[in-house]
Amino acid sequence: MPPLPHAFHSARTHGFVRVAAATPVVHTADPVANAEEHVALIQQAGEQGVDLIVFPELSLSGYAIDDLLMQDALLAEVERQIAVLAEAADEACLVAVIGAPVRSGDALFNCAVVLGSGSVLGVVPKTYLPNYREYYEKRWFAPAASRSEDTVLLNGETVDFAPGLIFEAVDRPGFVFAAEICEDFWAPQPPSTWAALAGARILLNLSASNIVIGKADERAVLCASQSMRAQCAYVFTASGWGESTTDLAWDGQATIHELGTKLAEGERFALENHLTTADIDVERIGLDRLRNGTFADCARLEGEPATVVPFDSPPPPGEGDRPKGGGGGSPQTLALQSAPSIAKTRSPSPDGGGLIRPLDRFPFVPDDPARLDQDCFEAFNIQVQGLMRRLKATGLKTLIIGVSGGLDSTQALLVACRAFDRMGLPRTGILGFTMPGFATSEGTKSNAWALMKALGITGAEIDIRPAAERMLKDIGHPYAAGQPVHDITFENVQAGLRTDYLFRLANQHGGLVLGTGDLSELALGWATYGVGDHMSHYNVNGGVAKTLIRHLIRWVAAREHEGAAGEVLQAILDTEISPELVPAKDGQIQSTEATVGPYALNDFFLFYITRFGLKPSKVAYLAHQAWKDAATGHWPANTPDDEKVEYDLATIKGWLRKFLIRFFQTSQFKRSALPNGPKVVTGGSLSPRGDWRAPSDATARVWLDELDANVPD
Repeated sequence: MPPLPHAFHSARTHGFVRVAAATPVVHTADPVANAEEHVALIQQAGEQGVDLIVFPELSLSGYAIDDLLMQDALLAEVERQIAVLAEAADEACLVAVIGAPVRSGDALFNCAVVLGSGSVLGVVPKTYLPNYREYYEKRWFAPAASRSEDTVLLNGETVDFAPGLIFEAVDRPGFVFAAEICEDFWAPQPPSTWAALAGARILLNLSASNIVIGKADERAVLCASQSMRAQCAYVFTASGWGESTTDLAWDGQATIHELGTKLAEGERFALENHLTTADIDVERIGLDRLRNGTFADCARLEGEPATVVPFDSPPPPGEGDRPKGGGGGSPQTLALQSAPSIAKTRSPSPDGGGLIRPLDRFPFVPDDPARLDQDCFEAFNIQVQGLMRRLKATGLKTLIIGVSGGLDSTQALLVACRAFDRMGLPRTGILGFTMPGFATSEGTKSNAWALMKALGITGAEIDIRPAAERMLKDIGHPYAAGQPVHDITFENVQAGLRTDYLFRLANQHGGLVLGTGDLSELALGWATYGVGDHMSHYNVNGGVAKTLIRHLIRWVAAREHEGAAGEVLQAILDTEISPELVPAKDGQIQSTEATVGPYALNDFFLFYITRFGLKPSKVAYLAHQAWKDAATGHWPANTPDDEKVEYDLATIKGWLRKFLIRFFQTSQFKRSALPNGPKVVTGGSLSPRGDWRAPSDATARVWLDELDANVPD
């Protein structure tokens, strides 16, 4: 047997649970044939490394079979086939949730039957039975509330029988799920809400749900909203081809959502069996709930105790037999159904199976063109509105801005122009200053002047070199004695003078200094503290990541600027990011990304660490999945070919190490004193008045240790 891959490369190591929504071909009122279709899909799911598979409502019998549901022969066969499917799920090393009519006493219930470890783990009856328009379920079924027992006998085994059962893997934290059935979903208070409050992170909906015009969109909205409101994943699957069309039609819609985002969507109106599969990040869901106090408060005030059914999760690839004996449980457990261990083995995958879920290379920049357009529209207008409100509050009609010919000052200037236009102020009230230093290139200075002229603002130039030379001489710096010493003092003398000039110009002209530094620079501490680009009167870019600023400029250019303005904006986009504080050496200009790392990676790290608080090893795993192959996946619209790059794991780990040091250990003091500015992106703001509060004297040790311990070199 070949050696197993490093655990790092397995999605399950990083808190992912692979889930499949199954859409089987239906054989009306034929449990044997339906079971065969189920077995085929269960086997397929097992080969794909699926941990949890869910089938539609009444999938074992068929939904639209009317009074045939009351036939003893059919119900007996359903029960026999449940045992067949339990064995199939065991062989495939997964948990299966099927739809079946189940008798309890003298009543029939529409149920979700949960199968694992070769047996029935529990049975969840439908809470709400539709009995309007085309639905007549109360003719055949009893609602969950009418049951007389909390257990049911199936194939000689007594198992838990109740709505709201919570199924929890004893050996995989966060692998906790619950099921509801079709109409439950449409209720004002779905049972899945209570299940989420009781701890379920994956909610399943077994649905028949015939199709009419517009209903598919309705389902998708409900799935997305429930996954967001209940801070969970929501898996939906509806009946498809083969279901009776006596009066209805079926499209087999299947969707998987997580925290409001659609991870996967199946083919509708398909004529064959198929799976819709995605990896659900149960760890991320838990962290989201952890930092959201409202969820915990609601769980405490509105939640109810739930019956927790423990089970042993499927083994990871290549793992042999496990020792027998169910285990564990939960402090919430009221009734426990002991689950025998799954003793099968999956074939290992050389790369751990990869990750089956959409994963943007740029978390701040969506791949979908329509969503990117919407995000740019909102981001730009958030920036504009923030600045307008500050100008309105101060009564000032003059802005002072340093224009370098780089990305950040360009975006801030575009925001300023729009704000002035909307307020009916002349753009000449925007005073732009380009301030060449020792390393300013002719190209960037030319771009700065061209931009100011094209936008119609008042432009000026201040050569800071004489003042810098005087300061360097006054402090006794070696450069003043003719030595080529280009240290941090040399750099910050220039950066500080530029900001000092801007503030004094603001005093002189009765204006407001507009900041230009962005969110990515704040994360890295890539700013000169105090009297430097760290400070301003108002900073419109402080909540915008560098990777998004590129697209914002492209977006504004495409919609508002043609001719000379459009040309200079493109020239700025084509210019390498550089502070231009150190003279070029051997023809190579000072490169920001060569020092702090690619902004594409840094923004990726920033998003997942601040938005969700993920461990460094998981961030590295996600980055590797997103960036290891430039030829796969999608890129945001208008991404130039030369920006479509890839990074191996060693490179990712190296830059992540530098990011962790800069973010957690060396830069917080700068973020503890920031000018006002609007929060823009969901990834957060680093303002101490916004999303991020941290001590200035922390150490990065715990994050570095975790990175080294769990990410291979």
